[in-house]
Order: sequence, then structure tokens, then C-alpha cells
Amino acid sequence: MRNISKYFSTISLVVLLQSFPINVQAQSTETPSQTSSDSIQQVIAAKWMTNSPDGNFHPERLLNRAELASIMVKVFRLDKRPSVNQENVLIADVPASNRAFNDIQIVLKTDIMKGYRGNLFFPNQRVNRAEALAIFAQAYGVFQFDDDSVNEILASHPDATSIPTWARRAIATVVSEGFVKTDSQGNLSPLQPMTRGDMAYVLSKYLQRQQKLPDTPEVPTVPDNTVSP
Repeated sequence: MRNISKYFSTISLVVLLQSFPINVQAQSTETPSQTSSDSIQQVIAAKWMTNSPDGNFHPERLLNRAELASIMVKVFRLDKRPSVNQENVLIADVPASNRAFNDIQIVLKTDIMKGYRGNLFFPNQRVNRAEALAIFAQAYGVFQFDDDSVNEILASHPDATSIPTWARRAIATVVSEGFVKTDSQGNLSPLQPMTRGDMAYVLSKYLQRQQKLPDTPEVPTVPDNTVSP
């Protein structure tokens, strides 16, 4: 009887231990989630991104081209640039009834984003991290690094070789500015989908850069004690 009791106690302990790592894993992700939450609150406060209609942000959701266009217009005030006064671009898959119509027109006129052959924009197409970061860099201003500088900036990231050639200088720009979050190994994951949470992180870092520096104290005027001859 004692052996049976011991057997069931062992089974109970095994079941408990099997369930315990799941709880530990869930708790171990709370710190990154908290960081993401901070970033989200910052960009919502800045009105650069908004919650979904259900009241939640859903950082895990993938970003599409229409959403990215609207974000770029808000963040960089693209509607204030002179080129937006040009005639509208004919885009077959973005009718005037599309809620992102104006923003898509603006990013096209300012060359922040490009359309596709056949006058298409594919507003619902998901973007990967390389595309999203390159578009952000285009609006921010791509640094004209030479190839050696680009390679040096990206060298510390193990997956830098997977960055498309056309995006390397742009991504080197945002990396050098500290706008990009990597994984624990330093991977940039350029070919992975860009999530709303990823974009919130980039925007929060840019927002921090935009915060005003403390006012420079005024230097007191030194009285002129010279005597005129």
C-alpha cells in the first residue's frame, strides 16, 4: 500500500513538473512584453498609431502597406511636403472610397513608397521587416554610407547577409540610429513579417529622439565697464 501511495505521489510530481515550465516560459516573456507595452503607449499618445476597433492594440498582428502608408504620413507629416500638391496618381486597386486613399496618394507623390506595375499598390499586402524599415528610413532620410561603412554597421548582426541588397543602406541607417530591436542573438530578421509591435518599437525610439533637449540657459550679459575716451 505504501508503494502504491509512493507511486501516485511520483506521478503527481511528474504532472506538476510538466506543467511548471509552461508557466515559467509565460513569465519569462513578460519583460519584453512590458517593453513593447511601453512603446505602444508612447506611439498611441503621440497619435502615430491607434488601437484596433475592439480597444486592443494587437502587437502581434502583421502590418500591411496601407497601414504603413498612414503611419508614415502621420509620423513625418508628409502631407506638408510640396510634392503632395501634384495631381493624384491613378492606382487601380485603391479607389477613392478606400479609407487610406489620401495617405497612399501622399506616400506615392513624395516617393516614400512605390507602386507596382499596372498602377497597383496592393494595400492589403503584408510587409516584411526589410521593406518596412527601408520605407521608414526613406521618410527619415537614408544616410549615404559607402559600402564599407554599411558592411561595418551591419557586421555585428549574424543574419545581415539575408538583407536584400536594395535595403542594406536604409537598414544600416536605422540600425546606426538605434531604432531597430533585435533578438537576443542580435538578428535583424529582415525577411520576417513586420508586426504592429515591431513598428511601435521603431516609432518609440524615433519619438524619444525627437523629444526636446533641456532649454539652454541664457548667458547673463556682462556689463560694459569700459570708459569712453
